[in-house]
Amino acid sequence: MELLSVTLNDGVMPRSEIEGKDNSSKDKSNYKVVCKGDMVYNSMRMWQGANGVSDYDGIVSPAYTVLMPNKEIDNRYFAALFKTPNLINEFRKNSQGLTSDTWNLKYPQIRSIRLYIPSLQEQHKISAFISTLEERIGIQRQLVDSLKKYKRGLLSHLFSEKSTQRYTTKRYYFSEIAQRRSEKYDPSSGIEYPCVELENIEQESGKILATVPSIKQGSIKNIARPGDTLFGKLRPYLRKYAFAEQMMVCSSEIWTLIPSDVVLPKFLFYLTQTEQFLQVANISSGTKMPRAEWSNIEKAEFFIPDFSVQHKAVSLLERVDKKITYTDSVLIYLKGLKTGLMQKLFI
Repeated sequence: MELLSVTLNDGVMPRSEIEGKDNSSKDKSNYKVVCKGDMVYNSMRMWQGANGVSDYDGIVSPAYTVLMPNKEIDNRYFAALFKTPNLINEFRKNSQGLTSDTWNLKYPQIRSIRLYIPSLQEQHKISAFISTLEERIGIQRQLVDSLKKYKRGLLSHLFSEKSTQRYTTKRYYFSEIAQRRSEKYDPSSGIEYPCVELENIEQESGKILATVPSIKQGSIKNIARPGDTLFGKLRPYLRKYAFAEQMMVCSSEIWTLIPSDVVLPKFLFYLTQTEQFLQVANISSGTKMPRAEWSNIEKAEFFIPDFSVQHKAVSLLERVDKKITYTDSVLIYLKGLKTGLMQKLFI
């Protein structure tokens, strides 16, 4: 029989389609049988979305729980039901374990939960609408991913040595392009600024998601002034960078880079997003908590064009960033719309 597994985004899938081969153990005597229409979920990863209704007949690892509906029910409605906020809250109340890391949802703990199921005709309508909305979300997600991929390609082209040969450029060490700001901020000073921690910076987008009051912090912070580039030196592969539009302070795990007189401030910001810069940043110390080493960064060489070319590159990349921001905001809206509908449609 077909070996199945549960994915976070696509629900129940044949293992061969996920990994290209069946790498499970040969002994499958304890594996559970799954029929088309059965609900399959990972009892330890339910909260991450590791569940779905199977479109296949097959078998799954004993680690999964398999539920068979005992009355006629729309498969897509059944799958959506398990992702509703209200039902997930009920699952959490009944699960074993004290934290999200130890929650374990077994059937005996949830069999007593009462559900109100509409007629089969209503189920068809609800599931069809949700499927349409999910398809729209999927298309929007692909658009966001495509724009981000396009930006990475654009960065690679604009900052490549081959591309810059068409312009008047000069080779500089990074230490000639930017320096780390050495100013520090003491929370006990009583002067308040927006404070940015690493978790406040969104990966790859350069977006500062939130700030916290600086005077409530318990450690010395780095100062960032307008025009500085913020770059997360801890786990640099996470691609956490931002541009300071105002006076602020930030974690000591974030470099605040001051542009020299050979680059525009925003050109430096985009330079730190290039693969060339990130490759050097990822030559880091530490294994569990790798950090970028300034001694590596400052010796890296980059070709810098004249200011007229820098202006054009920055203008183009800013337009792409605005498009990504807008497209991502539509995706966030669609996800919120789905969450709201799920709360109202499944009571």
